[in-house]
Amino acid sequence: MSTGPYSDLDQAATLAEIEDALQARRQACVDELLLVLQWTDLHSADPQTQPGAAPITQGGDKLITLGGEGTPAVSEFCFAELAIARQAGIQATRNLAADGLDLRHRLPLLFTQVHDLVVEVWVARKIATMTRTLSRDAAAFVDQAVSESVGLAPGRLLDLAQTTVIEADLEAHRRRVQTDATRTGVWFGWPRPGDLLDGQAGPGYAATAGLTARLGTGQALELDTVIDDLADRLAAHTTDHEQDVTRDQLRADALALLAHPAKALAFLTDDQEISTSPTTLPRRDATIYLHLSESQVATADDIGPMLLEQVTDLLGHRNVTIRPVIDLNTTQTVDSHPHPTAVKTRTLLRTGGDVFPHTTSRTRRLDHDHPTPYDPDGPPAQTGDHNDAPLTRFHHRVKTHQPGWQLQQIGPADYRWTTPHGLIRIVTPHGTYDG
Repeated sequence: MSTGPYSDLDQAATLAEIEDALQARRQACVDELLLVLQWTDLHSADPQTQPGAAPITQGGDKLITLGGEGTPAVSEFCFAELAIARQAGIQATRNLAADGLDLRHRLPLLFTQVHDLVVEVWVARKIATMTRTLSRDAAAFVDQAVSESVGLAPGRLLDLAQTTVIEADLEAHRRRVQTDATRTGVWFGWPRPGDLLDGQAGPGYAATAGLTARLGTGQALELDTVIDDLADRLAAHTTDHEQDVTRDQLRADALALLAHPAKALAFLTDDQEISTSPTTLPRRDATIYLHLSESQVATADDIGPMLLEQVTDLLGHRNVTIRPVIDLNTTQTVDSHPHPTAVKTRTLLRTGGDVFPHTTSRTRRLDHDHPTPYDPDGPPAQTGDHNDAPLTRFHHRVKTHQPGWQLQQIGPADYRWTTPHGLIRIVTPHGTYDG
């Protein structure tokens, strides 16, 4: 038997508590949305009118418009501190504010339904995002149609909203179709934190990675046909002990075979001489930084934890460059202002990237800030990995130009932040913690 605050409830009482919890969750989401809107209202004045404001041309704060036509502008820098309070990323916080502003100023009927807990915040936010590029009048058309059908299930309500958005501006949708046709590409799916062992949709990504492609419809169908043809031939060559291989696995093997065009062509045409032709792609170069543990687990930058045998497989198709071991138990300093590449590398190996609180950015295009400001008339050795904070350009601008931010480097990879209104966060390679 379970123990806890609900262990004495019978079935009816448990269901009643679940209904109450649902309402409480919806109310909490509404309250957060309203508080974010209040924060935007408090930061609607032009920051360039404030005394001592850094000019926009020098990276200073400015008003930006996040929502659609008819929504008020907001201070760009105000979202940094708000994101810390929410323990979320700045972009996610901006998105929430943009959706809230659209709901309040462009979709008032839907906003009322959200406020009354009839429509969940996440559903309303999706509709707000759909309508952002519409004129204010077109958004009102969608608002009216959606608000008359709020009793629909979320999926059906979103389908209705999507159809209505298209009807509200057919020419805009035609342009959208034309633009989308140019957004082709293929992307390697770097795993997000937690994906490696995520069992929600299967065994996770312990030995696999995702590859996503956007192609023209005809190209996608043609590629799908070739993959099917290769999969059929692979199936015909499977041995008895391989008969349990699934169709998905065969198609994956077929796609992987296309990485070696000559071999794939030879397999499709039964002409094995092709596989030795010079059309085979050359081996590629690879430089990899590995962090090894005594348990034989290697962590590769941008890839994540791997077994040593997986590293061997990863490097099997590459020309490998071996770099000398970097001893991170020491520090390196220079007597100039810029952080040299060697120092930046040491800092990034320790920190993993941006050290702004609650950041979700994985970019390596970072500014390297001096937590203790550099003094051109000061002592030598002010620059080094003992005084180096990697930050995205926006985080660097906020820290530099918005009054009240304080940053201390309290360890080789540990940083203490204080926001203008006194929120304190400690950032380490293991996460962000209250100070």
